[in-house]
Amino acid sequence: MRRLNHPVYRNRVLQVAADAVLVALAYFLAFQLRFLDQPHGWPHRYEVLFAQSVGFVVAGKLVVFAAFGLYQKWWRYVSGRDFMLIFRAVAVASALLVVVFAVAKPFAHTLPRSVEVIDFILTLILIAGARLAVRLIVERPSRGARLPKHEVLVVGAGSGGQMVVRELQLNPKLGATAIGFLDDDARKRGMRMLGLKVLGSTKQIDRILDETKPDEVVIAIPSAPGTLRGRIVAACREREIAVRTLPTVFELLRGGVQLNKQLREVRVEDVLGREPIVREIDRVGAYLADRIVLVTGAGGSIGSELCRQIAQVKPRLLVMLDHAEDNLFQIDREMVEERHFASCESVLADCKEPHRMLEVMQRFKPDVVFHAAAYKHVPLMEANPLEAVRNNAIATRVTAETAAASKVERFVLISTDKAVNPQTVMGASKAMAEWIVQAAGEKYPGTRFASVRFGNVLASSGSVVPIFRRQIERGGPVTVTHPEMTRYFMTIPEAVQLVIRSGDIGAGKGEVFVLDMGEPVRIVDLAHNMIRLAGYEPEQDIAVEFTQPRPGEKLHEVLFSDGEEVQPTAARRINRAVRKKAIDQEWVESTLTSLEHLVLAGDEANLAERVVDLIASPDGGAATVASNE
Repeated sequence: MRRLNHPVYRNRVLQVAADAVLVALAYFLAFQLRFLDQPHGWPHRYEVLFAQSVGFVVAGKLVVFAAFGLYQKWWRYVSGRDFMLIFRAVAVASALLVVVFAVAKPFAHTLPRSVEVIDFILTLILIAGARLAVRLIVERPSRGARLPKHEVLVVGAGSGGQMVVRELQLNPKLGATAIGFLDDDARKRGMRMLGLKVLGSTKQIDRILDETKPDEVVIAIPSAPGTLRGRIVAACREREIAVRTLPTVFELLRGGVQLNKQLREVRVEDVLGREPIVREIDRVGAYLADRIVLVTGAGGSIGSELCRQIAQVKPRLLVMLDHAEDNLFQIDREMVEERHFASCESVLADCKEPHRMLEVMQRFKPDVVFHAAAYKHVPLMEANPLEAVRNNAIATRVTAETAAASKVERFVLISTDKAVNPQTVMGASKAMAEWIVQAAGEKYPGTRFASVRFGNVLASSGSVVPIFRRQIERGGPVTVTHPEMTRYFMTIPEAVQLVIRSGDIGAGKGEVFVLDMGEPVRIVDLAHNMIRLAGYEPEQDIAVEFTQPRPGEKLHEVLFSDGEEVQPTAARRINRAVRKKAIDQEWVESTLTSLEHLVLAGDEANLAERVVDLIASPDGGAATVASNE
């Protein structure tokens, strides 16, 4: 009895009772229609047949309906797929009714065939119609919904846009009303969906915004290119209309299930003007499944995202190594508590220590190593060249050599575009790291070595984006080094997926893979976009100030040096940088020895300039500096 009081079971009992009445009504009407033209009504024998069989028919059909799962879903949530299920259930129930009456003959009189046909039609109409009526009643606009409210224009009339509109219609307490769609599909132009008209294409956004004057625009196309988002955002900002965007499937899965709450503000990465990279880590990272994978710098922006994506392909063990205790603790807690991935081990270690790294490699015996540990901040590295060289170059050699000694199958270095024609200590140290990996690829054929080079990633520890955000939050000014300065940008998840893909291609001879970053973005345009996305106007609300480029800082970053040729690979958005003149392994060894001497000497006064000069000519120029030590 207590079980029947539960809302779920109480609702099912009501549904069964309602269907029983509807089935009995359909059966009665079938007889009524069959003998409608009879002057004296039903023949007596059929009155007896109806009285004897109605309970049997109702019970039998309800059993079939239950077997088809018709009572496992509330009527208010019925959908098109449910109507197909209802049709099959009614058809099977009617067919069984015919068989029983014709073969078993449980009653003295047989059931007229016309009654069987009419009963099937009426049962289908009543059972399906009752559910549809309940849904229409539940979803009908309330009186309050007809009052002027927060009006929303939805961009995208596909499944995403319809989900947004349906959520708004089902939840009047949200205080928002959808007023129409925008969609670039010419076939949808002028059509109505969920009662709303497709008003035009996104190219007509200015006219439609002026005509409809919405309070908000929702971009319901998660895969919309940055150019489209940028055009919509610009038109809305001119009219002081708020803009939000529908998240991707991954963001929905990470969040709750109430779609309206998952709508987020347009982010800066949405308007970079580049097609997003399709997330398909299950395919590109399949080679990591059931393998032991080690990630150095696991607590950093790139390293932590590597851990997140690698965990999705179910490695046998994920070893997360970092020198920063707090960062390592954070990613460890995220893996275990938030992502419920227990096959991971956190190791506090320094890649610069050969004995400790060899101990880690021998203990876990990883199959694949992603070396993401590095210093990234250019000004800090200029001020601390000793640590830049020690952490970016020497630590790479230590990690690569201990990996080869432990028979690691693949070794992937995370590099940077600043390693191309380096003019800073940070760039020079990363260039040296690339050459160390190239030399290791020749020296240790048992391990497949590769480097992956790319530009700025949004919101990483070395990116300008978090700096701009903090400056905007403080009310400005936003500082840009030069009005013509450009940089390549990519989101962290995009870059990491391509890094993982790069680990599975190539011959393993220390090749350098370069990610296709799209077109470079002017930093001043990025600053203006971020100010507008925050709801302000550049120069009016928040000032943009230009400073001077820092020593060695380039106006335009490049991804390939003059001595490299670009070769495509089988992987989309990944190219190969091939040196026109092969790197000299002996030169790498002697240059690295010279660097170690400079570090041991501890003379930071002139170290930065000398390091750049030392690495600028990978053709034997190291001997001069080495001899001066």
